[in-house]
Amino acid sequence: MAFSEPTRSALKIVGVIPARMSSERLPGKVLRPICGLPMVHHVYERASACRYLTELWVATDSHEVQSYCARNQIPVLMTATTHQSGTERILEVMQFKSAEVYLNIQADEPMLSARHLELLLEPFWGDRRTQVTTLKTPLDASEAQNPNVVKVVTDLAGRALYFSRAAIPYHRNPSSSLPFYKHLGLYAYSREMLDRYRHLSPTPLEQTERLEQMRFLENGISIQVVETALDTIGVDTEEDWQAVTRYFEKLRSVH
Repeated sequence: MAFSEPTRSALKIVGVIPARMSSERLPGKVLRPICGLPMVHHVYERASACRYLTELWVATDSHEVQSYCARNQIPVLMTATTHQSGTERILEVMQFKSAEVYLNIQADEPMLSARHLELLLEPFWGDRRTQVTTLKTPLDASEAQNPNVVKVVTDLAGRALYFSRAAIPYHRNPSSSLPFYKHLGLYAYSREMLDRYRHLSPTPLEQTERLEQMRFLENGISIQVVETALDTIGVDTEEDWQAVTRYFEKLRSVH
């Protein structure tokens, strides 16, 4: 059943931007400037354009991030330093902010748009039994070999089967035209699913692949994957930061 616009707006949705300074590959990246503004500020501005968000918060364990947000009128919550993932940080936010759906908006995705967040929400509007959603976008075969890019394969109904930094699916049949898909690290969760996730321990594939979303799949939690043509660059390396900076410089020159 499709939901009308008023019904969509009535769904309480809290967006959370988990932001930590201790990134392994690019420490301090959330406050690195892109065309004069820290990356987390770009993410907040772009996410706030989504009209369906009831609230939007930065959740951090860094006093430096908290101080920046407070100075720039960005809603911010201090959270524990012990969280191992953005999902765990959102679990803490749940204690203070009640909602039916929570968005996990990565602080290293400055190219996201309101449309990305709407796509995450569409399965919840179509079926209130939806547990978790995320996004994928078509990926060039040569880029599929890059371990910095997470790939996803889905079943015929669009549910995630596996995520990996390896090139999946493996084309054993050389004539196969099955495409590769890049996973975009944005999520939406139902409150009920997060209540269940709270009691789940890290899983073997999660620890092997170093991908938190595997904990859902290993525990039988369905992840609906929505396709989008709107690619983004998640900033994990110096090269990513340079590419995103060029993107924003180009945007600035056009406007």
